[in-house]
Amino acid sequence: MNIKRSLGIVIALATLLGVSFEASTHHSFVGQFDPDRSEVFTGTVSGVRWVNPHAFFVIDVSNDNGASESWTFELGSPNTLIRYGWNRDTLKTGDVITVDGYLARSGANLANAKIVTLADGTIIQAGSSYLEESR
Repeated sequence: MNIKRSLGIVIALATLLGVSFEASTHHSFVGQFDPDRSEVFTGTVSGVRWVNPHAFFVIDVSNDNGASESWTFELGSPNTLIRYGWNRDTLKTGDVITVDGYLARSGANLANAKIVTLADGTIIQAGSSYLEESR
């Protein structure tokens, strides 16, 4: 086998592996969340993860039976959040907030946040990947 052909095969395989890896690390919004099912939650922040490709936070809310349950909310990327005025300290454990988000198709306690209302009444865009994909 000549060196040019071998090099071509190696480059082609590396490209295919890179494409399949990237496709598996990011999801389509409509594959995970339902844009026709949104809900508003009010609860206490119990965790925040400021990571790529999406930041996340968890709030504890009271369900219809009065029991506490945790809900995880996906945000936009940290870079997108910064453009909307967020920083790492926008949400802190113990903050009481209200979140409007698109529910997960799986039925899990997971949603994609679109609007967050902070305890002081400040309303802030959450960098929803649905809004970003729609542009």
